[in-house]
Amino acid sequence: MTAQIIDGKALSRQLREGFKTRVAALVEQGVTPGLAVILVGDNPASRVYVGNKVKACEECGVRSFHIALPDDTPQAEVLATIARLNADPAVHGILIQLPLPPHIDGRSVLEAISVHKDVDGFHLYNVGGLVVGNTIFPPCTPYGVQLLLDTTGTEVAGKNVVVVGASNIVGKPMALMLLQREATVTICHARTRDLAQHTILADILIVAAGRPGLIVPQMVKHGAIVIDVGINRLPDGKIVGDVDFNGVKEKASWITPVPGGVGPMTVTMLIENTLRSAERALRLRHADDYQEWEAPILKGA
Repeated sequence: MTAQIIDGKALSRQLREGFKTRVAALVEQGVTPGLAVILVGDNPASRVYVGNKVKACEECGVRSFHIALPDDTPQAEVLATIARLNADPAVHGILIQLPLPPHIDGRSVLEAISVHKDVDGFHLYNVGGLVVGNTIFPPCTPYGVQLLLDTTGTEVAGKNVVVVGASNIVGKPMALMLLQREATVTICHARTRDLAQHTILADILIVAAGRPGLIVPQMVKHGAIVIDVGINRLPDGKIVGDVDFNGVKEKASWITPVPGGVGPMTVTMLIENTLRSAERALRLRHADDYQEWEAPILKGA
């Protein structure tokens, strides 16, 4: 058996073509979707990520606001910048590029973003909403993984899913989203003993640990779907995931490559969330009742 490739680039291109139509419909009604990206400091990797997000906005017709602040910017100034963007009707999504400099309390900064513009899905309201399936904006990477799984035609309900990595950005929200779809979910992390004992039982294995080559063929069940969220740069400059791709593809039924799997979907779902925010803003432009913000995205609202 050789696994079929889950092509994140292809799905991302397909979705972005659809975004252009949605943007055109919004612009026709006087709303240009806008995404503000705040970068504090001069982290080279962060600059690349921000550049990719700005480029994706331009491709889809979304207006981007790139705000670059020096590394020594006081936290109060970052919060003031967020407050200004919260109040700006031209901005429908606000993203803080992580990591932040050590002197800034990341949680306080993320919580300062309006829940209605938290397109990264990191606000406590959105995180808590995942528990009851009523989040406004699901976190972008897990959201992208969910759509990649859908392309395989696999019914998630009843499947054994193992998530390796318990981060707040990927692992935990991913588990909650899959629970909403009635999967049986196990989360493994750095303190998990005998990792292979858990992974070998997975019908769907999602790996987001940040350790190149962590998952080898003998840890994977025959016919499993393997989603590799890891992005690691080796000393020779090569980008690899957390999964031994060449070995595991001979046992899995479906597998994501790195690069070209989950990565493109993360930025695409950021644009998706921004468009949802702009569409909601248009519907509520003349409304007095703002309860529609409570409608769950994951149920197709």
